[in-house]
Amino acid sequence: MLRELTDTHPDAHCELDFRTPLELAVATILSAQSTDKGVNLVTPALFARYPTALAYAEADRAELEEMIHSTGFFRNKASSLIGLGAAVVEKHGGELPHTLDELVALPGIGRKTANVILGNAFDVPGITVDTHFGRLVRRWGWTAEEDPVKVEHAIGALVPKRDWTMTSHRVIFHGRRVCHARKPACGACSLAADCPAYGEGPTDPVQAAKLVKGPSRPFLLARVGLADDGEPAPAPADSPAGLDAAAATPSAIEQDVP
Repeated sequence: MLRELTDTHPDAHCELDFRTPLELAVATILSAQSTDKGVNLVTPALFARYPTALAYAEADRAELEEMIHSTGFFRNKASSLIGLGAAVVEKHGGELPHTLDELVALPGIGRKTANVILGNAFDVPGITVDTHFGRLVRRWGWTAEEDPVKVEHAIGALVPKRDWTMTSHRVIFHGRRVCHARKPACGACSLAADCPAYGEGPTDPVQAAKLVKGPSRPFLLARVGLADDGEPAPAPADSPAGLDAAAATPSAIEQDVP
């Protein structure tokens, strides 16, 4: 399944926009109970207004809350960002630390957020157990654990450490695009042959194809032999099926077309 995930989601990446470790920390804090797309609409202006940890530490609370209001829970998030800025300035000279223990000691940063930062800003392998990740690894039978830390450790024992970050991205991509919580697109899933939960969602390819989401939808459907409209894709011209189809189709001359 890991190999198929890699082939299915070659574009997997962190979907939060950022340029620095601090920006990623801020974006990840804002993503709680929000969407990456929604956060990405807010952060350009936010990052321009608060370019450093000191800027967050000295932020006017009302102004900051207004800027992040649309991400939800804005009061708690503003407290976390102001506290984060102050702690980074006071304890780390204004630079975000790059160890798990130091990160989780900062306001607003738990283990999941720390692993996002480590893996994507510092190239330190980490497993990000968000809602999608936990749901899929349990659905696939990789672990029965519910506690995120136990899930992290269980999957860490199955996956080579060097692949932790990218495996997290690929599983999350699959959860967002194909393997949905209530209605997984089983009949349009490249992992179907190896999935113990196959059949929890529609197995009819045309019906399942309607559930596949995201900008990579045409590629994901092509992986299972479907066109973008959900119908079976025509066989390549140089394949045996394609050659047979071509041989069975009358040429223009045979049809007496001028």
